[in-house]
Amino acid sequence: MRSPTPPDEPRFVLAARHMVETGQWLLPHRGSELYAEKPPTFMWIQAGTYKLLGSWNLSFLLPSLLAALLTLWLTWDMARRLWNPRVARYAVLALFVTLQFGLMAKRAQIDMVLVGMTTLALWGLVRHLLLGPSWGALALAAFAAGVGTVTKGVGFLPLLMLVPWVIWRWRHPQAAGPGRSWKWWLLLPAFLAGTAVWLAPLGIALLQNPDPALQSYAKELLFKQTGTRYANAWHHHQPFWYYLQVMFTLWVPGSLLFPWLVPAWWRRCRRADPRYLLLLGWALLVLVFFSASPGKREVYILPMLPALAVAAAPLLPGLLRRTGVRWVLMLYALLLSLATLVVGYGAVHGDGWAQRNAVKRAIDPWVLPQVGWWLIGFAVATLLVIAVLRLRRAGLAVVLTTVLLWCMYGLGAMPALDPYSSASRVMDQVRERIGPDAELGMVAWREQNLLQTWPQATDFGFKRPVAGQWEDAARWVAQAPERRWLFVLDKVMSPCADRSQVIDIGSANRNNWQLLPGTALQADCVARTHGVVDDADAALQDDGD
Repeated sequence: MRSPTPPDEPRFVLAARHMVETGQWLLPHRGSELYAEKPPTFMWIQAGTYKLLGSWNLSFLLPSLLAALLTLWLTWDMARRLWNPRVARYAVLALFVTLQFGLMAKRAQIDMVLVGMTTLALWGLVRHLLLGPSWGALALAAFAAGVGTVTKGVGFLPLLMLVPWVIWRWRHPQAAGPGRSWKWWLLLPAFLAGTAVWLAPLGIALLQNPDPALQSYAKELLFKQTGTRYANAWHHHQPFWYYLQVMFTLWVPGSLLFPWLVPAWWRRCRRADPRYLLLLGWALLVLVFFSASPGKREVYILPMLPALAVAAAPLLPGLLRRTGVRWVLMLYALLLSLATLVVGYGAVHGDGWAQRNAVKRAIDPWVLPQVGWWLIGFAVATLLVIAVLRLRRAGLAVVLTTVLLWCMYGLGAMPALDPYSSASRVMDQVRERIGPDAELGMVAWREQNLLQTWPQATDFGFKRPVAGQWEDAARWVAQAPERRWLFVLDKVMSPCADRSQVIDIGSANRNNWQLLPGTALQADCVARTHGVVDDADAALQDDGD
């Protein structure tokens, strides 16, 4: 019901579409350039899904959906095995209602697939370390960690669970569980087999092809985008305590129960219950690992959530009998409904926060009431749920509120806003203006703009300096100026363009775009004024994550 939207979704679909169209699956491309910020594993999954379904608007979201469903099942099964089926139901619902989990399950980003691989590895480790020995489960855990590592570099983190387990076994040598065995060596080959999903074909290509571009790609991805990015991040700088803020905002409503959960967890850890020690000890190690890096984003700690949901689940039946906990959960649902009611009312009547943001994003005025009524509908339905269930069933009220929230988000708000967030509206205007027989080139473009062109427009590089893009664009236009056009970010329009012929074609994602007919650009002038627009380069780079 929607198209890929920034920041990450369009670039992954561009790479996946390039794989399908060219048959070159090893090296992902963003337009004409190699895309070296992430391994291609996630893009392989999207491209493979497209080959099965034949629709990008279906296939680009399906990997995240399947990974989220897998994560929910693994969370349920871990809790069932560690405790009982009743606790398992609390675990899976606790994970489902957490705001960040639902949001990422509905986004086509790498992180949800990483969470699926991480949780699979944790599931295998729990089966072996706490319920085993199960050497097959250990090998599966290591393999999943390997696949997670070549999906996004931190996929090895589940193996840190061995640290609290070793400490616990040292303190309790007589406890049941796996002991000394040569089979522990299964960890290394199984992990390497997981990483070989991508590293093996890359290594073969590096040995067979001396192309400097390929060597540079491998160096960028294997070193700069992993170790350098962690130890000396060049963007997303945040203070050490940043993730505490993330937990208390994006992990609602679960984080609202921390005042009750943390003391209860501490008491069980002091009793040396290995289930809590391993789950919470691992989560703490992950939190410290990411907090130590200067570069931080809220999605980095998402893999902790399933483990914390399993650790919280045995405590939830007792907590939900407490009046204070019920009030906290009911107030969460009430405040969420009132906030959406206020925003929805403002959207319907064309004033307030919604109106200001619509103007910034060039959203047509007639769209606001449509979104507003969806928000009001969610608010009214949530208030009705609260009134019917009342304080006694606050837990169920939160679950139903979450269901209503994601239905409103997926069925109403996102489809209505899609033409503006995906840039499809402005690109439709471009097609209408230049006609079906024209050719389009792009200067200082964004991924969503290129993705929305069909057939795909000509680009002159994404990370290249703007001056270099203009030089290539001028040569391209000069070959057929009567039928070639340039789509350009307004801030970098060349001084060699005839301003009287520049067309303001529209805005998307808070950027203003212009169309330049090929006949309005002086190619010889572009060559003479090389570097005039270099100062705009810093504002154009968006590595994403």
